[in-house]
Amino acid sequence: MKTASSSDLYRKLPAVDDLLQSKGLAALVAQEGRATVTDSARTVLTRLREEIASRRLDADGIDLAISGLPDAIEREARQRLRYSLRPVINATGVILHTNLARAPLAENALEHIGETAGVYSNLEFDLESGERGKRDVHVDRFFSKLLDVDVGTAAPGYPAERSSPAIATIVVNNNAAAVLLALNTLAEGGDVIVSRGELVEIGGSFRIPEIMAKSGAILREVGTTNRTRIADYERAITERTKLLLRVHRSNFQITGFTERPELRELAALARTRNIPFMEDLGSGALVDLRSMGIDGEPTVLDSLHAGVDVVTYSGDKLLGGPQAGMLSGRSDLIAHMRSNPLFRALRVGKLTYAALESTLLWYVKGHYDSIPVMRMIRASEEEISKRAEYLANKIKSPSLSIELLDGESVIGGGAAPSAVLTTRLMALTATGLSADELAARLRAADYPLIARIEGGRVLLDLRTVLPEQDEALAEVLNSLGIKAG
Repeated sequence: MKTASSSDLYRKLPAVDDLLQSKGLAALVAQEGRATVTDSARTVLTRLREEIASRRLDADGIDLAISGLPDAIEREARQRLRYSLRPVINATGVILHTNLARAPLAENALEHIGETAGVYSNLEFDLESGERGKRDVHVDRFFSKLLDVDVGTAAPGYPAERSSPAIATIVVNNNAAAVLLALNTLAEGGDVIVSRGELVEIGGSFRIPEIMAKSGAILREVGTTNRTRIADYERAITERTKLLLRVHRSNFQITGFTERPELRELAALARTRNIPFMEDLGSGALVDLRSMGIDGEPTVLDSLHAGVDVVTYSGDKLLGGPQAGMLSGRSDLIAHMRSNPLFRALRVGKLTYAALESTLLWYVKGHYDSIPVMRMIRASEEEISKRAEYLANKIKSPSLSIELLDGESVIGGGAAPSAVLTTRLMALTATGLSADELAARLRAADYPLIARIEGGRVLLDLRTVLPEQDEALAEVLNSLGIKAG
C-alpha cells in the first residue's frame, strides 16, 4: 500500500477546467451543458477532498478514484437533472396520504389530460355559438346530475320555480381557497357565527380563524368546545350577522358529553333570519360510504338535502380526483361568488378540469371501482391477503424475512378519523438493519417504496399499493443489498 501525505493526495486531483476539456467528458458536456457538468465536477472533487481530509483515501484509493472521475461526474450530473417530483409506491395503508399527493387519478383522467393538454381545447369557448364560454360548464353539468336536489323533497329555502338549476358548482384550486372565496363573498365586513368546537386546524396549518380573518369576515364564536346548542346561534345573531358556518371536524372527534345542532335545525334558523348557511365539509364524499364500512362521513348531497346553502369540499380526497376546491349550492349565491374578482385569482386551469371531468364521469356512470380511492376503500381483506401471499413468495432475498399479519388501514386526509379498514400486512425484518435503516433503503430505491414502522418492523399495506405496482414492489425488495451498517 502506498503512503503519501495529504498534500500529495490533494495535488493529484485534477482541475475542473482540465476535466471539462478531457475526452471522457466531451459527450456529457455536449448533451447536458457545460454549467451542469462544471457543478457536478466540483461536487465530486469536493467529496474526494473530504475523504482525503478524513483519511479515508490513501494513494491507491485516490488513483482509483481519479480513474473513475468521468463516471462519477456523469452520475452526479444525471442526479442533478433528475425530476424532483417522482412516482412512489405508497405502502403505508393511508389512502389519502397528504404527503404523498392524496388521491391517485383514475386512468381515464390521465388519458383525458393527455388528449386535451398537448393541443388547444375549448376551455372557455362555446363550440355551438362560436363565442366565449365559461370553463365551469365542463364539470357543472356532471355536478348538476350528481347533486340534483328535487324541489319536492329539498328543505325549504330553495325556490320552487326557477329558470336555472337550484344547485350550481364552481371550482377553485383547493378547499382552503373555496372557504376563502365563500367567506369573502358572503360575509366580508360582517359576522360569521361558528361553534367553538369547530375552530379546527388541519394539515399544513390550515386554521379556520386565520382563513376567516384573511377573508375580511369577523368570527363570532358560540357555545363551548364540546357543547353548542341552536339557542347559542340564535342569541348571537345581530344585524351584523352575514353567515352561519358549520365546519366538518375533519381529523378529530369529540366524544362523551357533547352536543351540536343538526344541519336541518341550523338551516331552518338561517332561513327564518334570512341568513345564508354554509358548511365546510372538507373531504367531499359523493357517495354513501356506509356500504363500505365507513360511518359518520356525510356526503355533499346529504348537506344540500338538509338545506345547507353552500357546501365547500376538496377534489383530491374522498372524491378521488385532482387537487381542487368545490363550492356547490344555491345558484344565486354561486353566481355571486363567480363574479367576485377573487374567483379569477383562485380558479383552476385545463389540467384540473380535464381530470375532474373524467373523474365525475365515473360517478355519473356508477363505476366507482374505476376511481382508485374508491377501489382501495372497497378492497376486501381477502383480496389484499392474496396479493400479499403472492408477493411474499416472490421475494428471494435471504437476508429479508417476511411475515403476514392482520392490521388496519385508515382513510387519511382528514376524512373519517375514527374509521379503520381491516387489512393484511407484510411485516419486514432485515439481517443487520434496524427498521429505520430498512425503511430508508426502501425510500432510496429507484422506485421509492414508502412504508410505516411499528413494533420494530417495517410494515407494507397493499391496500394503498396500486395493483400495477405489485411487480415493481417485488423488484425493489429483491434488489435490496442488505448489509449491516
